Amino acid sequence: MPVIDCDAAAAASRLADAGVTIGEGNTAHERWRAEDEGAIAVAYDGKVVIQGKRPHSLAALVRGSEDGENRGASGRAYCYFDGASRGNPGPAAIGWVLVTDDGIVAEGGERIDDTTNNRAEYEALVRVLEVAREYGFSEVNARGDSELVVRQVRGEYETNQPDLRERRVTVRELLDDFEEWTLEHVPRDVNDRADARANEALDDE
Repeated sequence: MPVIDCDAAAAASRLADAGVTIGEGNTAHERWRAEDEGAIAVAYDGKVVIQGKRPHSLAALVRGSEDGENRGASGRAYCYFDGASRGNPGPAAIGWVLVTDDGIVAEGGERIDDTTNNRAEYEALVRVLEVAREYGFSEVNARGDSELVVRQVRGEYETNQPDLRERRVTVRELLDDFEEWTLEHVPRDVNDRADARANEALDDE
C-alpha cells in the first residue's frame, strides 16, 4: 500500500490530466478520492494513500513532479524479481521490488495460478517490468536469482518448453519498451526482499 508524501492538490491535477475521475472524500479528513483499474487513491493533507491489488499506475501519476512530468521518466530502475512454487508444480506466488538510487519506489507480492518455479520466475519478471514501465522509467536493470530465466532471456540458453518460450517473448517485448536494459543473475541473499514478498503472498493464502 503506497503512501506518497506530496501536495494533494497537485496530485489531483495530475490524475485529472490523465483522465482519472476525482471524487469527494468519505470523511472530513479526506481531501479527495480517485479510482482507476481497481486501485483507490485517498488524499489527506500532505500525502496520498493508494490501496488495491494493482496500485502502480495511480502511484506513478501521483508521484509525478510538480510540472506534471513523471519523476521516473528518463531515469533508471533496479528491478528485483522472484517466483516461488511449493510443490513444483503447486501453489505459486511472485515477489518484486522496484528500486532507484533514492530507495524503494514500489514492491509487491501476489498469488498466481498453481505452476512450476520456472514459470513463476518468469511471471515475476514480467510483473516488475510492467511496473517499471508504468512508472515511466527509461532504463532498467533487472536482477533475479533464477539463472535459467536470466540466461534464457539473454539468449544464452535454449528455451524448449512452449510455455516458457511464450513468456520469454513477453519479457523481450517488455524490455524493448525501454531505451536501455540489462538482466543479471544475482545470489539469493541479494534478492532476499523480492523472495520475502513472494513467500509472504504464499503464506497469506
